[in-house]
Amino acid sequence: MAFNLGGGGGDDDDQGVMADINVTPLVDVMLVLLIIFMIAAPMLHQGIEVALPKAEATNLPMRMEDPLIVSINRTGALFVRETPVETEGLVDQLKEQITKRGDDTVFLKGDREVPYGRVIEVLDILHRGGIVHVGMVTDRQEKGRGSRR
Repeated sequence: MAFNLGGGGGDDDDQGVMADINVTPLVDVMLVLLIIFMIAAPMLHQGIEVALPKAEATNLPMRMEDPLIVSINRTGALFVRETPVETEGLVDQLKEQITKRGDDTVFLKGDREVPYGRVIEVLDILHRGGIVHVGMVTDRQEKGRGSRR
């Protein structure tokens, strides 16, 4: 970029209209958009919406890529991310996505209304299929309410 400091008032300084673009407003807008996307990106969630059980567990370290999430909704139906899947085809679909990603971690989201037996059944299917790195997704328990030891 060139700057015109406007030295004196003589005829030598008559350069006409400056054709350089002023990028300062463009940079300002881009920084604002960057901040908005940095704030909004963690709020996006994967999988279908389920009412998660509450727990006082520590969070697993997050990686940069989108996690592979298996969801069990209130009726017991299975979803891989937002795609419905039958119980028989769950392991095959997950193995296909795991080989593409290179990360064998799967997160399981179960609605709190789902019977415990259904969640254990899905965990058993994953384990028998060779998927052993499974994390359970929960909501944080509110402090001072319902904490039993």
